[in-house]
Amino acid sequence: MRPHRQHPLWFAFILHRLSGLALALFLPLHFYVMALALNAPEKLDGFLHWAEAPLVKFAEFGLVFLLAVHIFGGLRLLALELLPWSGRQKTLAATAVSLSFLLSVGFFLRAI
Repeated sequence: MRPHRQHPLWFAFILHRLSGLALALFLPLHFYVMALALNAPEKLDGFLHWAEAPLVKFAEFGLVFLLAVHIFGGLRLLALELLPWSGRQKTLAATAVSLSFLLSVGFFLRAI
């Protein structure tokens, strides 16, 4: 295994890239549902009824988690580029993932 892939922040790097990819794949579906609100309200009602399913609620938790991970990962990258950095990188990366998880759990608990 390459030495850089053994670094703990490699996980933060991969998580940020994968969350960005997943969010990019989600956007067309989101835009489609928003178009339903404008052009086909009856279809939107059917979609919203389907969206009340527990599995969909859990998927929303995952979406909020990905969004939070991506936001905090982006803030971590900005900090790396713009701020003097110390040996606390691991702690800050772990804090970003933890905050992402807590935010998405809070959303999930409100949604159920």
